Amino acid sequence: MYHAFGVRNMECTSITVGKKASADGSVITSHTDDSHRTRTNMLVEKAADHKKGDMVTMYKRQWAKKVEGKMDRYENIEIGEIPQVRHTYQFLNTAYPCVNEKQLAIGESTFGGRPELKSDDGLIDCQRLCMLMLQRCTTAREAIKMAGELLEKYGWNDAGECLTIADKNEVWHFEVLGPGKDKVGAVWAAQRVPDDHISVNANASRIRRIDLNDKDFFMASKNVYSLAEENGWWDKTQGEFEFAYAYAPSSRTSIACSRREWRVFNLLAPSLKLDPNAENFPFSVKPDTLVSVADLVKVFKDYYEGTEYDMRQSLTVTDKDGKTIISPMANPFMKNDELKMLKINGAWGWRFERNIAVHFTVYGTIIQCRGWLPDEIGALCWFALDNIASSIYVPIYANVTDLPSEYKTDGRETGFSRSSAWWCFNRLGTLTAQRWGDMHKVVDAVWNPMQEQFFEDQLATDKTAITLYNKKDRTGAIRTLTEFTSKCGNEALNAAWETGDKLWTIFDGQW
Repeated sequence: MYHAFGVRNMECTSITVGKKASADGSVITSHTDDSHRTRTNMLVEKAADHKKGDMVTMYKRQWAKKVEGKMDRYENIEIGEIPQVRHTYQFLNTAYPCVNEKQLAIGESTFGGRPELKSDDGLIDCQRLCMLMLQRCTTAREAIKMAGELLEKYGWNDAGECLTIADKNEVWHFEVLGPGKDKVGAVWAAQRVPDDHISVNANASRIRRIDLNDKDFFMASKNVYSLAEENGWWDKTQGEFEFAYAYAPSSRTSIACSRREWRVFNLLAPSLKLDPNAENFPFSVKPDTLVSVADLVKVFKDYYEGTEYDMRQSLTVTDKDGKTIISPMANPFMKNDELKMLKINGAWGWRFERNIAVHFTVYGTIIQCRGWLPDEIGALCWFALDNIASSIYVPIYANVTDLPSEYKTDGRETGFSRSSAWWCFNRLGTLTAQRWGDMHKVVDAVWNPMQEQFFEDQLATDKTAITLYNKKDRTGAIRTLTEFTSKCGNEALNAAWETGDKLWTIFDGQW
């Protein structure tokens, strides 16, 4: 059965892993920023001390006016200030700031929620809240508590969002919406993922029943029940309160969301045999085997290959041996006009599935918080640009002092440029999709061994850095991490340019 699709159902996917569910004891959060407008670069924002009375400027995102020669993008408009704290931590500043020097990490997924909850009177949006959490906090619980206090005072001005917040010990899902038009505040709930479980958010509210007496697993705003009652979204005489159905019911009836939830659980816990057409799944599940970063890379590259939901399945040809195969011209990232032209039957007269991997991903992160290591070494972000299915995750330690210039350059500002890493990977992904069945094999032959090498080299780099750190050479340890990060980033960049060049010619003249 197909449910409604909507713009808010298409934007991001986050997977979380508790420390007893991961292969090495990491607590993991992740994020694909699936957007046509967010900036494409990563910056290192250094730790800083501030004077009493300093303020932090708050911004509101809006679509930038179309300018010839410029890509579609967001622009930030100043809307106010809030007081600064005396010290802020270093963090990696992606479009949605993602990890700090103290091993606090954040993923994100928009779920929209009831439109009447949106307020333009608040000062804090999703990107600013991520920044404030990473600048000021060291644990997930501290970040959620601070968010509640700031939002109550200064207000949330964004749509419904889920932040997946991890630290060295645990990971939480924090779902937040506005308080209603012309009001300042927010309504929110947070649920902890059990240590031996995994969870997912795929643009739908997933927190349902909450037990605020169980403080180890639930938190919520003071108005979490009253706001729903006041608006007639919950009648306590009619049944138990469910956050998702009170505040974001339409997100729970979108197959674009629930199918991804199913796929993540199906790939990591296939023994559960969950129904791919179900409206709801458990908030979290125990994986069949411990989950590694390599496992998550495979999940984020997924497009339902081998299932009935693979959009290519009806596009077949006969090969040279007389066998019926999926056409090499078919790709899992077809646009709406392609689907219509090819008459792939489905929800709207053509067949559409919202894959986990999509062509409009700007970047992806898989972040490990590793409590057995010093903070200087333990916070590790695996970072990929553009469509994950045709990209590679590069290791970036949160405490690096710098990044290669190409990764710091926003491709939306430059237009196509070799100075922007995002354009390099976007070019490769665009080319690969033109003849996916053949070209992705060429790309995989480059990325798969390189990804494995990055995993191996990263472990060796850990050991070198730990040796230096234990000798009280913190500066040398961080220099080692910075040099390794830059080396991997440049290797991936060069390989992406070379592979893109190869794709221009390797299939030239084929009939």
